[in-house]
Amino acid sequence: MTDTPKTATLTIDGQSYELPIHSPTAGPDVIDIRKLYAQAGVFTYDPGFTSTAACDSTITFIDGDKGELLHRGYPIDQLAGQSHYLEVCYALLYGDLPDAETLEKFEKLVTNHTMIHEQMHNFFRGFRRDAHPMATMVGVVGAMSAFYHDSTDINDEHQREVASIRLIAKMPTIAAMAYKYSIGQPFVYPRNDLDYASNFLNMCFSVPAEDYKVDPVLAKAMDRIFTLHADHEQNASTSTVRLASSSGANPFACIAAGIACLWGPAHGGANQACLEMLKEIGSVDRIPEFIARAKDKNDSYRLMGFGHRVYKNFDPRATVMKESADEVLELLGVEDNPLLQVAMELEKQALADPYFAEKKLFPNVDFYSGIILEAMGFPTSMFTPIFAMARTVGWISQWKEQLDDPQLKIGRPRQLYKGETARDYVAPDKR
Repeated sequence: MTDTPKTATLTIDGQSYELPIHSPTAGPDVIDIRKLYAQAGVFTYDPGFTSTAACDSTITFIDGDKGELLHRGYPIDQLAGQSHYLEVCYALLYGDLPDAETLEKFEKLVTNHTMIHEQMHNFFRGFRRDAHPMATMVGVVGAMSAFYHDSTDINDEHQREVASIRLIAKMPTIAAMAYKYSIGQPFVYPRNDLDYASNFLNMCFSVPAEDYKVDPVLAKAMDRIFTLHADHEQNASTSTVRLASSSGANPFACIAAGIACLWGPAHGGANQACLEMLKEIGSVDRIPEFIARAKDKNDSYRLMGFGHRVYKNFDPRATVMKESADEVLELLGVEDNPLLQVAMELEKQALADPYFAEKKLFPNVDFYSGIILEAMGFPTSMFTPIFAMARTVGWISQWKEQLDDPQLKIGRPRQLYKGETARDYVAPDKR
């Protein structure tokens, strides 16, 4: 026995229209309005697409009210606590966690593609030294299509696969080179004997003049930052990648578009905003003043890194990230860093304040990841590039999924036009 299909009835000027309702495996039902304009001659109006499902997806599910984030059905806290980034990458790309042999092959494949074309080094030298690393990454990633012609045909499944691996493998190299260029140090080549996170840290912090050994605590924390930012459903940058992809653009152009969108302070700059807030507070003795401002209804000030637009209860990524933050700060100490002293005391006072508990304004993943990156020695300008590195696998997974969708159409949002209606042209001397 099959269930009767559900429908919604929309009535306009006495005329009724039946709209199909689709039920997902998780989340709210979705009203199908694809034929609404053809049948009723009207559009829907949804600025920000906050109530619009633009695609089918099997990759990531978020329930903000429950504080739930699933990748291919696996809870994020389990993945971040027990798995590692490249294993999560495999699950996002292919739908399930790999067995030990498959994982080893995948890790080796990624490791063997971390170098970039030597001529691409010239791109970096075309930027000013004080260029933001995100500007460099947008340019260099977009330019990859000029070097890797054998992986730009989106209709070739093998080329799509090659492009996917190349982007995941080379993004840490590009980000590290952008960092090294900005501080005037020589580029450091990737090493195949290091894991993904350790390799990135080595490319960022080693120098030719002395040996550098990656601390496993820092490598673990970096890997968790990557894992916790790997994908986040249909957010602004992911939607940008999908929209660019819908036109048939090559994969490198699509990911460059995602990086450009992530650059916005309302999206990828959240952990950078947290550090800037800590700098504004300046010292531990000023924390009560800023907490009072955050609680004042007549003051527009708010604490960055507390609460989340999507998660109305708690950020499921924050618990694991806090664990890593505590480990990193214990290793590196906060005695010589006033910024980290402010961060730890702010966390303590906010968690003890009933106001923040009632409003569910708990520290989120951006608060803790910002603290970790600051403690490691990264400038705030590198926070968003590291986010872009981590999110690359999510963008690619969504890109691949969209290209396999038989319902794929070029993105073409509608509008509520409020401009002038048709009027005749008047010559300049008669206006």
